[in-house]
Amino acid sequence: MMVPLTLMILGVLAASTAPRLMARSDWPDREPVLALWVWQCVVAGVLLCCGLAMALSAAAAWEVVRGPVFGFAPRVVVEAYALNTYGPWAGSLAVLLAGGAVWTAVALTREVRAARARRRQRRADLLRRVPLLPGEERSGDRLVVLESDRPEAWWLQRSAPQLAVTTAALRRLKDHQLDALLAHEQGHARARHDLLLHCASALAVGFPQVPVFAAFRDQVHRLVELAADDMASRRFGRLTTALALVGMNEDRGVFGPCPEQLGQVPQRVDRLLAPGVRFSPARRLRVTAYAALLPAVPLLITFVPGLRALT
Repeated sequence: MMVPLTLMILGVLAASTAPRLMARSDWPDREPVLALWVWQCVVAGVLLCCGLAMALSAAAAWEVVRGPVFGFAPRVVVEAYALNTYGPWAGSLAVLLAGGAVWTAVALTREVRAARARRRQRRADLLRRVPLLPGEERSGDRLVVLESDRPEAWWLQRSAPQLAVTTAALRRLKDHQLDALLAHEQGHARARHDLLLHCASALAVGFPQVPVFAAFRDQVHRLVELAADDMASRRFGRLTTALALVGMNEDRGVFGPCPEQLGQVPQRVDRLLAPGVRFSPARRLRVTAYAALLPAVPLLITFVPGLRALT
């Protein structure tokens, strides 16, 4: 049972050490897209450790599972894993990990359904506030303007996506600031940040005691905003994007004592006005490649006995 135990130990080490290592680093704020990639690779590595350990343990415990797991592999490959020596703990470990997989699927399904319900509620509220007149057809304009004294804006996920913005926001945003706001929201939509947020929330809610999942959720919420800020600033400048961010949030008390989540807005403004030194393309490529190795390690550990048997 050495391979499943090795995978579980590797998964536990990654889940416990990765959040601390990332928290000590200062580069994620300068490279949010790269930091999102690293986080996804870490979480994928942890999930792969659990999934592969579950498959090998189940194959050792039950003959009915062994066939689908090893497929048409030669007998010498199956014997290399010494499945008969795993003992009674194999079934217990497989059941435990399978339960975790089912719970993850349930949490993700619940998160997606809740998000869809929120979208339906927002669309219903939008139709109530901006009803179509008799004979009027829905327009394909980029903007939907709502009457409100509160500066707000959000992206409407439709076949023809639109940005909903309030009149208070239009009064506050000048020149290209509205364009920067639109580019920010388009950045979220093009990168499908909503899917990443759903997965991160589902893992954190499903396994609140696992540090890497809680840290993954917290960091994803922050990093996707930084990445969208960068997308907007590349098109319309850092100053314009920062002024749009200030205009949308200055009445919400975020520039004084406030909860930690709201306190990220001043940090985002400071980051736009005083950007740090970015990685060189070569260093960015190296970090991307190193991060891609994280999910490869569990696969390598799993396949080494079989590859050795073949050689």
